[in-house]
Amino acid sequence: MATKADAKTEAEVERQLELLREGALEIITEDDLRAKLRTSLTTGRPLKVKLGLDPTAPDIHLGHTVVLNKMRDFQELGHVVVFLVGDFTCSIGDPSGRSKTRPVLTMEEIRANAETYCDQAFKILDRDKTVIDYNSRWLAPLTFADIIRLAGKYTVARMLERDDFAKRLAEGLPISLHEPLYPLAQAYDSVALEADVELGGSDQKFNLLVVRDIQREFGQEAEVAVITPLLVGTDGSQKMSKSLGNYVAITEAPEEIYGKLMSVSDELMFDYLEILRLETPAAVKKLRKELAAGKAHPKEVKMAMARRLVERFHDASSAAAAEEHFERVHREKLAPEEMATHTPSANPIAVATLLVEAGLAPSKTEARRLISQNAVAVNDERLADPQGEITLAGGEIIRVGKRRFCRIQL
Repeated sequence: MATKADAKTEAEVERQLELLREGALEIITEDDLRAKLRTSLTTGRPLKVKLGLDPTAPDIHLGHTVVLNKMRDFQELGHVVVFLVGDFTCSIGDPSGRSKTRPVLTMEEIRANAETYCDQAFKILDRDKTVIDYNSRWLAPLTFADIIRLAGKYTVARMLERDDFAKRLAEGLPISLHEPLYPLAQAYDSVALEADVELGGSDQKFNLLVVRDIQREFGQEAEVAVITPLLVGTDGSQKMSKSLGNYVAITEAPEEIYGKLMSVSDELMFDYLEILRLETPAAVKKLRKELAAGKAHPKEVKMAMARRLVERFHDASSAAAAEEHFERVHREKLAPEEMATHTPSANPIAVATLLVEAGLAPSKTEARRLISQNAVAVNDERLADPQGEITLAGGEIIRVGKRRFCRIQL
């Protein structure tokens, strides 16, 4: 016979489920999550929720925030969240839907990126309620015999069911032997942590299913996989990625964030509103109808979206200033009246060095990438040589992209 306490528990289970469904593309399985929530409530033990991110680049972008927002939901419900830095797996190279493996970073690069990742994650997560861990803690000590035993718990046939592996095989593209070890390493993370729930984008679905199987092989209850949608980048075609240059980093200057968001297509704007949880699905549906009927203008909606996201990662005054900057630079086609000035350390000077000195690029590597992408201009003349030098006369306006300016002062 059900008691009042049982009814109260069930009501709380359904309340938590309703929140956790928001913004989730799929929950594998919802029944499993319901059972875990019920056990958590009756025993008083919070769920252990894992999110693993490999620090392949120093910046967290809007695409990462989709899953971080879901992690914050679990946090607000009182569950333990583990922000797992994949410092070990980052050195392996998971294609994650790509047609080739990503480049392997040095441990120095990985550690620097990891430090930045953690700091930026706390723009969304509650620092005091977040456990930070590193998977090198348990993966690095594994012996070759341990790895062979781990590999013995999964078959080659099942591993090759992964979409990107299957596509590369069909196209005659190579798959290195180490690549199938990545899902097993990710699975071992959950075994080591005894995770109850893991979060990931839709490109991680196969890996998350592997995790559930491997946990069972180790005698653990399979974790629940909460899968979030991927955010398409500003190019409107591929998922947001720093390597593709279609990203919006959450620590970028307010005018940079605002300008990039204003550049997305009207159709993509609706996805951003929903996936970034600025509006409910019902509100987005209503907004589509209003725009179709001419009751609202897409530019106004996009400006409101850009303001809200700048406010989220900076503040309201920064958002207002970014909007004013955008209107002047983009509508009037003018450089901003007030811009930073810079006196170079040498003349002539390598362009990459100049960009870093002037604060227009975070590193020489990034500066050279920007030059190679035709994103750097001096007095509106594009620069093409990433290794090139420039002799300055003073007064030149250096522009990076559409929104970053600097005037040379000798």
